[in-house]
Amino acid sequence: MPGTDGGAAVQRSTLRQQIADALRDEILAGRLEPGQEFTVKEIAEQYGVSATPVREALVDLSGQGLLDSAQHRGFTVHEYSLADYRGMIEARSLVTDGIFRGLAANADAHHATPAALAGVRRRGEEAARAAAAGDLNVLIGYDLRFWRELSALFGNPYLSDFFHRLRVQSWMCAVPHLRRVDDLRGHLWSGHCGLVDALAARDARAAQDIVTAYNADSLALVERLAKR
Repeated sequence: MPGTDGGAAVQRSTLRQQIADALRDEILAGRLEPGQEFTVKEIAEQYGVSATPVREALVDLSGQGLLDSAQHRGFTVHEYSLADYRGMIEARSLVTDGIFRGLAANADAHHATPAALAGVRRRGEEAARAAAAGDLNVLIGYDLRFWRELSALFGNPYLSDFFHRLRVQSWMCAVPHLRRVDDLRGHLWSGHCGLVDALAARDARAAQDIVTAYNADSLALVERLAKR
């Protein structure tokens, strides 16, 4: 029956996304390290599910640049270089510059209402608290939500999805280096609220200056840690 088939498809799709999200979190938490190999069977047994949604989830993560697929060998967590991170930083800057200028020029058209910005700011407050506490896992979660919601205000889902993927890849690249620091308090960016305040004032230049300083500090920190 059409209804039964549709329900099964939705259930499988949901499971596929749940597995992809769980594995992404494992990578960002550093529990799946760059270069680590695993198979569809191993992941299916770990989560107690069939191979089909696992394979689909792993293919999705490969398409997002988080995994590499090796024929007859399964999957490997992708290894990013410092050159990759520099490229990500540059790409992030170009995207945010366009978003900020668009929001500042016509906030109403881009749904950047005071209420919407207040919602984004609450995510920023949580991210800032996690950064101040040096809690990397919590920070990554709130930081990704903060940037996803902020970029969504621009009203272009293609841009928002691309930027979210870029943010995930950036964290994936930085995490192995940040894990080398015993106490991350004072090292993690916590300027989310200041950024929202600049956008609320429709000051695109101030917003981009904040992000430019953030990007420079992040790159300097990762480069310094990579030398250890």
